[in-house]
Parts: sequence; C-alpha cells; structure tokens
Amino acid sequence: MVPGRSIEILDDKEAITRAAAAAVTARAVIAVEAQGRFTIALAGGSTPRDLYRLLADANEPYRARLPWEKSHFFWGDERHVPPDHADSNYRMAREAMLDVVPVPPENVHRILSETPDAAVAATRYDAELQRFFAPASGVPPRFDLILLGLGPEGHTASLFPGSPALHERERWVVAPWVETFETFRITLTPPVLNRAAAVLFLVAGDEKADALHAVLEEVGDADLYPARIVRPDGGDLLWLLDRAAAKRLSASV
Repeated sequence: MVPGRSIEILDDKEAITRAAAAAVTARAVIAVEAQGRFTIALAGGSTPRDLYRLLADANEPYRARLPWEKSHFFWGDERHVPPDHADSNYRMAREAMLDVVPVPPENVHRILSETPDAAVAATRYDAELQRFFAPASGVPPRFDLILLGLGPEGHTASLFPGSPALHERERWVVAPWVETFETFRITLTPPVLNRAAAVLFLVAGDEKADALHAVLEEVGDADLYPARIVRPDGGDLLWLLDRAAAKRLSASV
C-alpha cells in the first residue's frame, strides 16, 4: 500500500458518485472552517457530471451542506473550444451544477478556452492562478481538492501518454497538442496536481481496468500511463473505483 493513498472499491458508478459527493462536501466544510474558503479544480467526463448534478440537487443533502458562497471553482483541464461548445468542460459543469446553486460569479474561474491561441489561454490561466493564490515565489498553488478521471489509455486531466507536459516543472498551466484528437488541450501540470491538499480520482467501467492496473500497480512506464505521476506531496490521494474498473487489481493495492 502506498503511503497517503486510499482506494475504495464500490459496486457501481452511482455508488462512486455518492461517495465522491460526501468527500467533496466534507473537505469543503473543513477548508472553510480552517481558512475561510474552499478551492476545487473540476474535471470533465460523465462521472464528474453525475457528481455535479448530485451536489446541486435540492432533494439531496449535499447542496444544503456545501458552503457555496465561499467555494471557488477552477478546472483541471479544458478543451480548446468556446465556453458554449458541447465539448466544453466548463459548459458541462455550469449546466450540471454552477447555474443552479448560489455560487457568486466571481468564484467561478474558468479557462478562457475561446482564445485563438491555446498557449495564450494557458498563460492567462497561469496568471489567474498566480493572482488568486498569490503563493510564494516558485511554489505552485495549493488546491484543497482536485478532481481527476482516468482515460482507458492512462491519461488524466489533459496529460496524455508521451506528452512533453508530463515533464513540465516550471509552468502551472500548459497547452499540449494531443495527436489522438488532433487538437490542443489546456491543462494543469504535475507540479500543481502534486501540490494539492487532496486529489480524488473517479474511475468507472471495465474499459478502464487495464489502465487502472498499470497505474495503481505501477506496471509499465509512467510516460505511457500519465496518471502515475499524480502523487501529492503531503496531500491525500483518494481513488473511488467501481468493481468493473477494479477487476484486474490485486489485493496488495
């Protein structure tokens, strides 16, 4: 077992969503009590979408417990598309959650992905992180929580196999070209991911089983399975998995 890493295997995607909602709520309350605000970097994908809908549901307990007015929402990565595009991670989170909960507009820190040059969009988001967190020189921002998923080939955020972004150590946000999709993506870099107080992976589906096995049991090269680079320094690493995704894992993890 890796120190600081927690793995929970649940029955299905719905169970993952509920466990994640409880984790987000608890960490938000603790952060606000300790420092007056909660900072979270959101992820794209179907499981995070279900999570956002659950958090915003007035018939569920999480909405009333979350300190929305003191929570600040960022993104771990974004597609290089306008904010109203169907592929936009921002649009997904806005429609699923942010439009229906009492979050002040100034607490939503989206990536300006409509910027024609993706590298400029990355630089601007880097500057926004500098402005908001105002960390000491050379120290990455410390999010209270970063949500991540896992691709079937092992990518996380927009850090894909073989990407030079995996080896970035200075910049906080970059815009790598993703050959698989023939487009640029804008993503947080390993120094930011590994500075977080907590990282929460949500992984569901048997199509993720091989990659999950490689990542958690450290089989293969980290350049081929980028999620392996996520190891928060002094923070918690939490994995919520369904049984289908976890089917190849050994008892030792």
